[in-house]
Amino acid sequence: MKKVFSDEDLIKNLSLYYLNRHLKKKPMAKYHRTIDESPLHDREKYKKKAEILLLNSFMHHFPEVKFENLTCESPDFIAKFNDKKIGIELTEVINHLEMKKMESNLNKMFRQAEILLEQEDTTKYRGVYFLEFLPNIKFDNLEEQQENIFSIYKSIKKNKPSGCVKSVRKSFHRRNVFITHEYSMNLFDELCSEKILESIEKKNEKFPYYDTSVDECWLVIVSDMNSIASRYTFIQDKEHLNEVKSPFHKIFHLENLCGNITSIK
Repeated sequence: MKKVFSDEDLIKNLSLYYLNRHLKKKPMAKYHRTIDESPLHDREKYKKKAEILLLNSFMHHFPEVKFENLTCESPDFIAKFNDKKIGIELTEVINHLEMKKMESNLNKMFRQAEILLEQEDTTKYRGVYFLEFLPNIKFDNLEEQQENIFSIYKSIKKNKPSGCVKSVRKSFHRRNVFITHEYSMNLFDELCSEKILESIEKKNEKFPYYDTSVDECWLVIVSDMNSIASRYTFIQDKEHLNEVKSPFHKIFHLENLCGNITSIK
């Protein structure tokens, strides 16, 4: 049976690269080794690595937290904190649902362009490329996807925009070719507090099925700021978060770019 993710995909996945830039190296390296040594399937190993990396900012706020079980389910992780056994459930809040599919299609095109460039000359093209696209580009049409892949490939090869690409910016990387969407922060990009409350409600329903051997169960809601579908500038109607009712002992909202954390409960 063919692996869903190749070893190369797991090593060079862009989200893992991003999240690894400012890590507390020693504990994270240890946690990743533990996940690698587990009997989980490659798909699950990838998922667990990405999840624990999203919690890197969380570890800066709670340096005393020591993860003991990285491969469990319901909750996602079990840790020790102040002599207590803590279950940590992680969930991502999506701010732009309509962007989720587009981002998925973009990532597929980026991967195909990366393969073309690496097959031609990895040494010549290695780096991280941030692309901005012209407006009204369709990313879900299969025929146009192939044209867009060629435009991306040509823009990077010639180091100037071509076709659907409006701008290209390169950053150093010593190993591989990574392509991503140019990060642009909209000053008025709000995350509605209702979306956070909906995430809490969904997890509340699953709470009775979590490991009952833990002393406390915490819910960490993450906005992945490296994702165009998840990023935000400010939380709208933040005061509504004070009204939350939940069986979780603690609830936090975390953004993983600057590490800002909001204690909801």
